[in-house]
Amino acid sequence: MTEKATFAAGCFWRVEEAFSRVNGVISTRVGYIGGTTRDPTYQDVCTDRTGHAEAVELVYDSELVSYEQLLEVFWRIHDPTTRNRQGPDFGSQYRSAIFYHSQEQKVSAEVSKKRLQSDTRFRNREIATEIAQAKEFYPAEDYHQKYLQKRGLATCHI
Repeated sequence: MTEKATFAAGCFWRVEEAFSRVNGVISTRVGYIGGTTRDPTYQDVCTDRTGHAEAVELVYDSELVSYEQLLEVFWRIHDPTTRNRQGPDFGSQYRSAIFYHSQEQKVSAEVSKKRLQSDTRFRNREIATEIAQAKEFYPAEDYHQKYLQKRGLATCHI
């Protein structure tokens, strides 16, 4: 059975690359979610005034990979304790967020976040990850789709 999941964890090129390697993920697309502007462009989102996050929307086969396994990948690929920043990228578009598509995903995300907060790695740092209902997802421009894959790269930064 196919389901949809949407995650924001910094630069969407890197997040897309990480999820595209997961067995059971059927497709990925990068885009913008969680803001107030209709049909934002990359330039709009980079102003840090639209409220959108750079995100990856993926379709996955829930018989091959569970939502909980996707959450494990999400937590592993970024620092969920930094607010509006991942590595050298900063601004609200780079925030850590889980956009849920069902009540079951919401509960799984909340349980997962709570478990992570009690992990000794984050003993003195708060998990800043936002958990919000998925609303309109605006696909990014074509040149952003599969950006790293098209260039034979595994990461955005040296």
